[in-house]
Amino acid sequence: MDKDKKAGRYERLYQQINELLVKSNNPLSKMATIVAVLHHKMDTFFWTGFYLLHEGRLQVGPYQGSLACIDLAKDTGVCWAGINRKHCVIVDDVHAFPGHIACDSRSQSEIVVPLFDSNGVVIGVLDVDSSEPAAFDETDRHWLERIVQFVYG
Repeated sequence: MDKDKKAGRYERLYQQINELLVKSNNPLSKMATIVAVLHHKMDTFFWTGFYLLHEGRLQVGPYQGSLACIDLAKDTGVCWAGINRKHCVIVDDVHAFPGHIACDSRSQSEIVVPLFDSNGVVIGVLDVDSSEPAAFDETDRHWLERIVQFVYG
């Protein structure tokens, strides 16, 4: 999908998600709704979900797609990179990423967006995988960072 078409789709999804979440006060419900909308509206999204920190462990939260890894080994893989760096991580080829955790061998590229609570503390990540290489770019980063802010914003 070209950059302008992708940005236009994200803009429409942003508005749709905002309208769906406006009355919710439950972060888990918001995460589940965000994941469902994104997963079913973005063509290249193969697996879409949140991983959340719980007692020092990074564990799967609301998601759509194939069966997920429940726990991700500490300080390993793209999701932990997003947690530790506190910023978005885009990986064009997951097989070239040191320590990549392969929950599904069909995954080729990935974007991870940190989730901050209302105090600005990283409490998890939005993780999106694609079965296509280099599926994510700065347009995805920009819009997914904005959309994730709905959880606690």
